[in-house]
Amino acid sequence: MVQQVTPETTTEVIYPESDGQPMADNTEQFAWIVKIKENLEILFASPADIFIAGDLFWYPVKGNPNIKQAPDTMVVFGRPKGKRSSYLQWDEDNIPPQVVFEILSPGNTLKEMTKKLQFYQRYGVEEYYIYDPAKNDLNGLLISGDSFEVIEEMNGWVSPRLEIRFQITSDTLEIFSPTGQKFLSPVEIDQLREQERQAKEVALQEKQAALQELEKERDRYQELLAKLKQKGIDTDNL
Repeated sequence: MVQQVTPETTTEVIYPESDGQPMADNTEQFAWIVKIKENLEILFASPADIFIAGDLFWYPVKGNPNIKQAPDTMVVFGRPKGKRSSYLQWDEDNIPPQVVFEILSPGNTLKEMTKKLQFYQRYGVEEYYIYDPAKNDLNGLLISGDSFEVIEEMNGWVSPRLEIRFQITSDTLEIFSPTGQKFLSPVEIDQLREQERQAKEVALQEKQAALQELEKERDRYQELLAKLKQKGIDTDNL
């Protein structure tokens, strides 16, 4: 009697792209997430191997969709830019995000933030920044060995990976690029572009006006020479 063997079936593991929760709890939290993420995109627009994402699920362990986090902003050095439904680390040369940002809201609990800290520490994050807009409080942690160490002075701190500088004023957080350019909101960026456009337009108008005036001067000079020649004056020896 021949025993029939039933082929083994493997269940496909699903890695959800969303947990149904909102990206942010309020407008200020959302504005900060957008500002940091978009300014980092601008800062690292040229390198092809720096991936930046906001509120994207990161799965570090293949086969276990329950182990995940969605940092408000994450930066991955060594991975190409491009669209992703989630960050599956085993498909990304097993490179974890090196830098993550979290923007606090009143809905964040101590338990939740502790879990995030433990997750980021365990799965390879090098720099972890937490900003509370309501309290204007910035905290940073830097990996040392297998655990995070608190950055004692954040005012003026320069990120080892990003090379951006944090400046805490009396009422807000300011972030500067390595060249000293301040991180701006999308509205501020648009306003700056409009100012630059208007300045270029004014400069062009001034240049055109100067050229027109020069042409008039040349015409007047040619008219003067013509009159002198009519009077018999040798203009070539003037």
